Amino acid sequence: MNQGTNNKQTKSANASSKSPFTENWVRIRSIKNGIITLPNRDMVTGVKVEPRNIFIMEQIQQDNILNALKNCYNTFNFEFWLIAADRPVDISVYRSQLELKLNEENDPAIRKMIVQDLEKAEMFVNNQVVDTEYYLLFKDNNIDMLQQKVRTMI
Repeated sequence: MNQGTNNKQTKSANASSKSPFTENWVRIRSIKNGIITLPNRDMVTGVKVEPRNIFIMEQIQQDNILNALKNCYNTFNFEFWLIAADRPVDISVYRSQLELKLNEENDPAIRKMIVQDLEKAEMFVNNQVVDTEYYLLFKDNNIDMLQQKVRTMI
């Protein structure tokens, strides 16, 4: 009878792993106040990191920022994960505003600039441009330690 139970659990796990919804296949107990509680009672949370394009800076500035980042990471005396998440860029409102301005504008030079901006916007849509968000995540089973880690990262 135990083997029948295991087969049912395996079938259930396989069915849920084919679900298009993350919460149906990631094993979590709850999500509350920005904290994910796992079945083993560990809690996961983190901080969102503002991205910065260092590749448009001079080499010495790039090196300084990378060294500062290394020093910052080395001050953390706990395990953490750097997560990158891509999200589609929605510029439909911006495109609508440009189209309205184009209809109102009479100056040919300004109309030309608006048309160029519309073409760039179309390129973004056609190439499925995404915005990348970065998070530093960590876990603990003590809420006070979890909050301390958040304060340390911030």
